[in-house]
Amino acid sequence: MGRIIMGRRAVFGAASGLLAAPASGWLAAPALAQAPWPDKPVRILVAFPPGASTDVLARALANALAPVLGQPVVVENRPGAGGNIATVAVKRSAPDGGTFLAHSVAYAVNPSLFRNAGYDAVADLEPVAMLASTPNIITVNPDRLQVANLGELVAAARTRPLDYGSSGIGTTTHLGMELLFRSLARVEVQHVPFGPAQAVTAVVGGQVPIGSTSLPPALPMVRDGRLRGIAVTSLRRDPALPEVPTVAEQGYPGFEALTWFGLMAPPGTPAAITDRMNAEINKALTAAETRGRLDAMGFVPDARSRAAFAAYLGEEVTKWAGVVRASGASAE
Repeated sequence: MGRIIMGRRAVFGAASGLLAAPASGWLAAPALAQAPWPDKPVRILVAFPPGASTDVLARALANALAPVLGQPVVVENRPGAGGNIATVAVKRSAPDGGTFLAHSVAYAVNPSLFRNAGYDAVADLEPVAMLASTPNIITVNPDRLQVANLGELVAAARTRPLDYGSSGIGTTTHLGMELLFRSLARVEVQHVPFGPAQAVTAVVGGQVPIGSTSLPPALPMVRDGRLRGIAVTSLRRDPALPEVPTVAEQGYPGFEALTWFGLMAPPGTPAAITDRMNAEINKALTAAETRGRLDAMGFVPDARSRAAFAAYLGEEVTKWAGVVRASGASAE
């Protein structure tokens, strides 16, 4: 990895040298006027608190990106309003490649969930890169709720009131549970919103008996037995917890509710910048070292073009808007 990075820097250095060489006529001024990007530290505003999956992923990528960009990549947490505070801050930032937004699928959900999220998920910011995805996982505190699978959990919910903690209002950990329990299983469960890490802690501590979070924050607790994994919400079992079955194979075929993560840029950011950022992120995601670290944490790296990410984003906006309408969920 180090040799590749040094090689890339050498190439860019040589290119800079060519641009700086004396030129004659009208070619000289434009060549000298164009500063290379990045020419200053790059900020990634994270829409959630430290320790959230988005934060963990952003920091892993920042470490991989800094050497190839030749500038520090600074991660800054800007949580609040389900991620809208960070999103609006990046929307208002200068489109010079100095600021990016790291967000989750909540970026696609929030305009349907909030009366005024402050942005249009499709029209406002520039999609830069899909980073990764992870299934959500339904867990229980084994001391408070003695169930071994999803069928037993649904049966228990029919006999007595049960609460579940999620990563927050409007996340797929919330909306996916509403879709599964209320719409498909037709059983009432009471939602208690937390943050991603806080929801895991709440289930372990017995504040709520059921948890629904993205996989990474729950993974250590499931592995050491403090939580029992009931189901993952991907179509296939996750390699990090192959013993935990999917929702789909437990009587709900086709059920899928992923938490995905992406990088966005302020509107009007030049394509030369967003294209290069996409290329460098995709190289980092496919590098064996980065992929190994992300796999171990429960992330599935997802390298795709900017156009493919934009198309997927549009599909997700439409999909989750329908779920929000059907569930009656609101963040107000």
